[in-house]
Amino acid sequence: MAKLVGDKKQKAFFQIVTVTLLLCCTLLVVHPENSQHKNTTDIVKQNHLEKTATKPASAAVTDDPCVTADADSVETISGRVQDIKVKGIYVTGPAAGSEKKMNQLVNLVETTRLNAMVIDIKNDAGEITYKMNYDLANSIGATYNYVKDMKALVKDLKAKGIYLIARIVTFKDPILAKQVPEYSIKNKDGTIFYDNKGLGWVNPYNRDVWKYVLNVAGQAAELGFDEVQFDYIRFPTDAKLTDVTYGSEEKLVSKQELIKQFTLCAADFLRERGVKVSADVFGGVIGSELDSSRIGQDYIGMSECLDCICPMVYPSAFERGCYGVKNPDASPYEIVYQALQDSQTKLSGNRNVVVRPWLQDFTASWVDNHVTYDAEKIKDQIKAVYASGYEEWILWNAKNNYTAGAIQ
Repeated sequence: MAKLVGDKKQKAFFQIVTVTLLLCCTLLVVHPENSQHKNTTDIVKQNHLEKTATKPASAAVTDDPCVTADADSVETISGRVQDIKVKGIYVTGPAAGSEKKMNQLVNLVETTRLNAMVIDIKNDAGEITYKMNYDLANSIGATYNYVKDMKALVKDLKAKGIYLIARIVTFKDPILAKQVPEYSIKNKDGTIFYDNKGLGWVNPYNRDVWKYVLNVAGQAAELGFDEVQFDYIRFPTDAKLTDVTYGSEEKLVSKQELIKQFTLCAADFLRERGVKVSADVFGGVIGSELDSSRIGQDYIGMSECLDCICPMVYPSAFERGCYGVKNPDASPYEIVYQALQDSQTKLSGNRNVVVRPWLQDFTASWVDNHVTYDAEKIKDQIKAVYASGYEEWILWNAKNNYTAGAIQ
C-alpha cells in the first residue's frame, strides 16, 4: 500500500476514487429488532438522494452509515463534552451475568475512585453476551445467555450512578467468519484465514460486516449504555498475512483510510442514538507509522471521528527501548508518561477528542524478566496519566480481579 499512497498525484487520484465509490454506494439502513420482533436480517437499501426529510422516531433506524461525512459533519460530531471524568474497569459477559461477581465489582466502584464499567456486549470470541433479538446473530449461534436480562442490569447500574460503556469487538469474530464465510478474511487460494490462535476474522472492507456490527451497536445504544466502545477495530497482525487478500477495494483504499471510514460511519450512526463513541487502539500506533499502516489504526485520523480514543498503553506491550525506556514492563510510570506525552503532541490540534488510556492491572508473565504488578505499579501508571495532562483511564484485567489498593 505504501506505493499506492506515496506519490502525491496517485494519492490525490485514489482519494477522489475513494470518495466517488463511497458516494455511489448503496445506503444501508439498519433495523435492530425491538420488542415487536422486527426482522433485523432485512437490511433496507435506499439512495442517498432519496432520503426522507423527516427521520423515523425509532432509535433503530440509521441515516447513511456508508458515506463519509463532510468536514461540517465531523466538526459537529466531534464537539461533544464528556459528562464525567471516566475511571473505569473492564467486565466480561460471564462476570456481568454473575450476581456474586457483579456485587463485588459494584462494591469496588462504590468504595473507590472508580465510576465506570466497560461491559462486553460482543467479545473476542464473537459471542454476543445476552440473547439479543437479532435474527442473523441468533441464526449463526452468536448470542449467549451470560446476562439473563441485560436491560435490567443496565438500568440497575445506571441507578447506582455508574457510567456504562458497551464494548464491541469489531473485526475479530470467529463465529461470523466461520458461519458466514463470505464475510471472512480469505487467503489467496480462497480458504478462510485463521490467525496464530486458530481464530477467524471478518473482512473490514466488506460493508455487510459493517451492517452486522452496527446492528449490534445500535441495540446496545437502545439498552441505555452511555457509550459504545469498539475494540479490535483493525486488521490482524499475524506474520502469515502475506497470503491474505482483502478484495479489489484494497488496491484503492488503504487500511488506514478504510478503518477511518468505518470509525466515522459508526460514530455518525451512534451519535444519532444519543450515545458517545470511543475506540481502542494499540499504544504503539501513537508513535509508529509502520504499526499504524500494518493494522490500519491512524491515531490522528481516528481521533478526528471519535468522542474518545483509548490507547492501550500497557507497559508490557511495548518493545524494549521504546521511547528510550530499557524495560517498559518494569518501568510503568516512564513508558506510560512518554507514550501519552507523544499523544499530546500528535493530537495538539484536536481539542474535541478525549484521550482515555487503558492501563495494566495484570502481571504479564509471558514477558521476559517481567515484574509483578502490585498496587504501586498500577498507581504509577495512573500518576503518569495525570502527569501527561490527561484525566481519564480504564483498568484491564481479563479475569476482572482488580487491585483495590491502587484505586482507593
